[in-house]
Amino acid sequence: MRHQKLSRRSFLRWSAGVLGASLLAACVGSEASEPTPPSGGGTQPTTAPGGTQAPAVITGVTLRVVGTGVTLIEPIRQQAEKDLGIKLEYDVKDGPSAQQKAATQPQSWDLYDQWFNSVKIVWASGNATGIDINRIKDWDKISPLPKEGKLTPNAKEGDGDAPYRILYVQPDNTLGSNPTERISMLPLTFNVDSFGYHSEMVDKEDATSWAILFNPKYKGKIGLYSDPSTGLMDLALGAQAAGLATFKNIGNMTRDEIDTIMRILIEKKKEGQFRAFWNSFDESVNLMASGEVVVESMWSPAVTALQVRGVPVVYASPKEGYRGWYGGMMLNKNASGKTLDACYEYLNWWLNGWAGAVVARQGYYFSIPENVKAHLPQADWDYWYEGKPAAEDLKDPFGEIVAKKGSVRDGGSLETRVSNIAVWNSVMDEHQYLVTKWNEFLAS
Repeated sequence: MRHQKLSRRSFLRWSAGVLGASLLAACVGSEASEPTPPSGGGTQPTTAPGGTQAPAVITGVTLRVVGTGVTLIEPIRQQAEKDLGIKLEYDVKDGPSAQQKAATQPQSWDLYDQWFNSVKIVWASGNATGIDINRIKDWDKISPLPKEGKLTPNAKEGDGDAPYRILYVQPDNTLGSNPTERISMLPLTFNVDSFGYHSEMVDKEDATSWAILFNPKYKGKIGLYSDPSTGLMDLALGAQAAGLATFKNIGNMTRDEIDTIMRILIEKKKEGQFRAFWNSFDESVNLMASGEVVVESMWSPAVTALQVRGVPVVYASPKEGYRGWYGGMMLNKNASGKTLDACYEYLNWWLNGWAGAVVARQGYYFSIPENVKAHLPQADWDYWYEGKPAAEDLKDPFGEIVAKKGSVRDGGSLETRVSNIAVWNSVMDEHQYLVTKWNEFLAS
């Protein structure tokens, strides 16, 4: 079994790059807007997990949750407060800023709501403690994807920081894949990302591979994410697919591999292959909507936003595989007493599926699909999870029609999509070196 050895030296190296790099962009953009809860069958407000009122021991407790607008949204906060009888203070930041606060200001938060590729940073800071799975009521119902690396036996595991590789706290307090009774982060939401393309301007055959990012047919019409880690992974997948470079592990490149891909990127940038680098969700949407780019590294909700506007954008299902991400919550080592009890009640509340149903209509999956199903109308479940044609017009959390009757989700069902993950969002061992080289690329 693989273990991640996390030293203070490693933390300083990672944090210098992740926390100090000015080019680490906002990770949610307008996703921080406040969607309304799902409507329709099975979506009425729930009680506390188990159908009971919140225990008196947590009455009057305020929990401070730092994270991003992907999951720290107002309807979720309001419903959790109603069901649990506690007060929640959401500190909504962009991804790097949330991570920085978790790693450097332990006195300011109780729960950290982010992504698994930030676990190594926060754990190595010494500010988090393991979550006791014996206090997680539905732990056994969580799918095998974050626990074992695969949803089905024949699925790809993917390179990089797959959740299971850094999920379990080992006896020596390192993180690894060997199951124990303590975990680094409770797995909650996840998705797979690729690139979006304008279906009226891009040949469908070209959009079956990440190699399209280097296809000269679309020179000057390529949009990229400016984040040095995520953005580089997309480009590395493209370079490898195009036969320009090879990598042993795209999620954890060596210095020589980073040098190789950067030489290629600088050359292509000078040739005019890339049109723009976006920092926020809104920028990615506007670049495609304006026609400035026709192929772009994107997040699923950005494609959804464009489709709502009537822009014919398709989310690609590249044959090489998707870039996956998984989100969840970490527990502050200083949480104790009633605050600690409230943290566990909130974690268990999340697993009951109501919040998972809210984020499902943004295109995100949840770690216990069966719990989400109880809170989603059948038509939404069939479309978002099963990959079936929409039985009716479906609305996103903002009340906009996001899927017309008869349409099918790009990439198909949950099982099909997450069985083809090429790499997970990661913090590489050479992250600081990567950031330096990425800045040189952007400045070239």
